Amino acid sequence: MEINWNNKEPIYLQLRDRLVELIMDGLLSEGDALPSVRQISSEQRINPITVSKAIQILVDDGLVEKKRGLGMYVVTGAKEKLSKQERVKFLEQEWPQIIERIERLGLEIHELIGSHKAR
Repeated sequence: MEINWNNKEPIYLQLRDRLVELIMDGLLSEGDALPSVRQISSEQRINPITVSKAIQILVDDGLVEKKRGLGMYVVTGAKEKLSKQERVKFLEQEWPQIIERIERLGLEIHELIGSHKAR
């Protein structure tokens, strides 16, 4: 699991977001075990409490469950639930900022589509 840390958000939220990406991309499927707190902590060189905090958010959101003595597992329906949540988050929080930036820069739709196709 590769994470490019930034200074804008707390590490536990960045880790939570990376785990969400792994679930949404299908790299962690429903029923799959998450890497252990110890494993993530060691690989990422972060405090185990930070890792636990990130995973607890996923548990609280109903995306991951603890199986006693076995570890943490992605629940059935997690990808669909995340997809809905992330769409709402994008449309309500991120998209308005993007629109403002587009308008501020005076960009036209053909410029946006053309720049995307050029990649």
